[in-house]
Amino acid sequence: MMIPWGGVSCCLSAAALYLLGRSSGRDAEVLKSVAKVNQLKGIGYLLDIESKVLPLVVAISGRVGAESPISCEFSGLRGVIVEETAEQHFLKHNDAGSWIQDSALMLSMSKEVPWYLDDGTDRVFVVGARGASGFVLTVGSEVFEESGRSLVRGTLDYLQGLKMLGVKRIERVLPTGTSLTVVGEAVKDDIGTVRIQRPHKGPFYVSPKSIDELIGNLGKWARWYKYASLGLTVFGAFLIAKHVIRYIMERRRRWELQSRVLAAAAAKRSDQDNEGSNGKAENGSDGAKRERPIPDLCVICLEQEYNAVFLP
Repeated sequence: MMIPWGGVSCCLSAAALYLLGRSSGRDAEVLKSVAKVNQLKGIGYLLDIESKVLPLVVAISGRVGAESPISCEFSGLRGVIVEETAEQHFLKHNDAGSWIQDSALMLSMSKEVPWYLDDGTDRVFVVGARGASGFVLTVGSEVFEESGRSLVRGTLDYLQGLKMLGVKRIERVLPTGTSLTVVGEAVKDDIGTVRIQRPHKGPFYVSPKSIDELIGNLGKWARWYKYASLGLTVFGAFLIAKHVIRYIMERRRRWELQSRVLAAAAAKRSDQDNEGSNGKAENGSDGAKRERPIPDLCVICLEQEYNAVFLP
């Protein structure tokens, strides 16, 4: 019996989606239990009271700011985190004789300065935001610089099977003044500065969405994963059941066919024995034929000897 891989794959995918749904649901419940700080000026007092027993995980909102923001070279924006990449684009001559477009990373640079969230009442510094869930940088600038038209350089590249097109520079930035929601562990250093960082165990989000939007989004994905898991489970069970039923029916058909063949062969053998007994006195040579083993019959016509075999 062959394994119904289609049904098994559907069931395994359903199990994976079910686990993802449970994970998203747990994350949503954890976010619901997080302490929401409406004004940053009260976070210090809250920290002094509640962090003595357990780490304090909070959700805060505010606008991004920094003492010395970074001035972006291409976009002119001022940001606290800037990532710049440069890709060399070119045409490459392949073995089939045609030119295909390709690219190679030339430069990947990242800059970050200490930054904070400010809601007008106080400011709280954020540490390690690039490793947080939901964190994205805005594309501040995307420029394509065409390659120079140097004849010598172009000839050398052509001989190597290359045609340089130019350099694509992308600048991603977290601009100052951006509204963010941060969920993480609140800690206070020796000089009393409060900062939000990744907790040892718990959620860490840096997102332009509010805490309620994050909870709703996670709950929505949890429901979608649940429905998709249920659908794949039903479909996978149907495929497996279909395969099993087909296998049982095939085995039953073969058994019935074998039974009919054996019964017909036995009847045929009995008839030949009776005919041979009646003609024994009339022809002595028929006795020699009768003593010879009766050949096996064809399973299709049940009349002639089989003259072919099928090997698996």
